[in-house]
Amino acid sequence: MQHPPLRLIIFDFDGVIAESISMKAEAFRETFSFVPEHQDAIVQYHLDNGGMSRFVKFCHIYKEMLHEELTPEQEEWLGDRYAGIIREKMFTIPLVPGAFELLNELKGNIPLFVVSATPEGEMHEIADRRGLSDYFIRIYGSPRSKADCIREILTATGVSPEETLFIGDAPQDWQAATDTGVRFIARVAPGDTDRFFGKPGVERIVSDLHEIRELFSSNL
Repeated sequence: MQHPPLRLIIFDFDGVIAESISMKAEAFRETFSFVPEHQDAIVQYHLDNGGMSRFVKFCHIYKEMLHEELTPEQEEWLGDRYAGIIREKMFTIPLVPGAFELLNELKGNIPLFVVSATPEGEMHEIADRRGLSDYFIRIYGSPRSKADCIREILTATGVSPEETLFIGDAPQDWQAATDTGVRFIARVAPGDTDRFFGKPGVERIVSDLHEIRELFSSNL
């Protein structure tokens, strides 16, 4: 299929720019250390739903796994506990191989955005501390859905979905791309489970962002 030239690129953050998936999985395990008999299932659920807000995950875990009511106080406590575990680690976690090189090559040539499931304020702090903010026109985070954020970007820029690429690493990212009609490339880290098998509209699967650079050099 022949695509028009790209005019806009949207990145997920965890697992696409920052190599943070395993660290955040362990943070979920630690957050729920008070229910050790459920920790493995909780971590697996977290990994299977990587593009989803942590607060949506908390609600599912309480309702479907712990069979308890999640009170607002407990939800706030879980959010603070999880954020405290990952806070300093997110400022030092390695970036995905090729991330800095790709961003430096694209900056000034094509508008770049971040759409993440991380709370937006937290996402801005991470990007600022990592020296990444200036690469992006805008950084989006939860509580808004990824699809709604993508729609807002398309409306604000006037760029069509066919001229827009979303790079993500979770089935929820693929779903957001499908719902908004934008192009989609999946990043699956070496050794990770390929959760995109058989999903229509996945143009390519890459293991790092060096491969994205090669695709651009081949007129992606």
